Amino acid sequence: GAWLWWHRSAPSPATSTTPPVAVMSAHVPEAPAASQPAVKHPIDVPVAAETPAAAPFELETALAELFGRKAVLSMFQLQDFARRFVATVDNLGRAHAPASLWPVNPASGRFIVERQDGAEVISADNGLRYTAYLLLIETVDLRRLVALYARLYPQLQQAYEDIGFPNRYFNDRLVDVIDLLLATPEPHGPLRVRLPEIKGPLQPERPWVLYEFDDPALQALSSGQKTLLRMGPVNQRRLKAKLIELRRLVTAGTVPR
Repeated sequence: GAWLWWHRSAPSPATSTTPPVAVMSAHVPEAPAASQPAVKHPIDVPVAAETPAAAPFELETALAELFGRKAVLSMFQLQDFARRFVATVDNLGRAHAPASLWPVNPASGRFIVERQDGAEVISADNGLRYTAYLLLIETVDLRRLVALYARLYPQLQQAYEDIGFPNRYFNDRLVDVIDLLLATPEPHGPLRVRLPEIKGPLQPERPWVLYEFDDPALQALSSGQKTLLRMGPVNQRRLKAKLIELRRLVTAGTVPR
């Protein structure tokens, strides 16, 4: 009886109090979603434009319908056109716009200067070098041009991202550059220029491309603004009139049909 009493009253084996091993789940934060360009001026892209890049022949045909085949063959650079176009638009708002990247051929002939009052100034005849380009812009139907721009826009946006602007909207950059060009000053009278001193035995083959404005304020302008100044006051006003119309069309939100 004593043995039974002791056996029943003895404490049961203690339950293990060892805390369970915590399962450490390494939390890998989700990668932030790619930032989308903040769009101020959306362009209405046709559904048909969401296709692979058009072949150069198709682009040539579309441009020829707008500008004429002769002008396209003699004035345009169709190879890698989208990259050339977006790079040049962007560069027009910066200090330099290398001609090797332009989607069009540079104006023919050399930069023309003349002597006045002991200084070199831009000759009035220099504006004649840009006549063909001005006529091209003034005679094209800008509504049709913007419609083509919208068709090509997916390629242009991709090219803009590829050259280093993955989180920016190209049409916004286009509008900003147009605004910058429209703000180009219109000085009165001939503009003084000078050639920088070239040291060393090697002289450039085309020294006229090195001319700078004598006025530091003008020399500090963007490459696009300085191009407008070199075109002369009359050409500058003509081009600005077309830029105003172009800006209205690319900021309208809908593509002209």
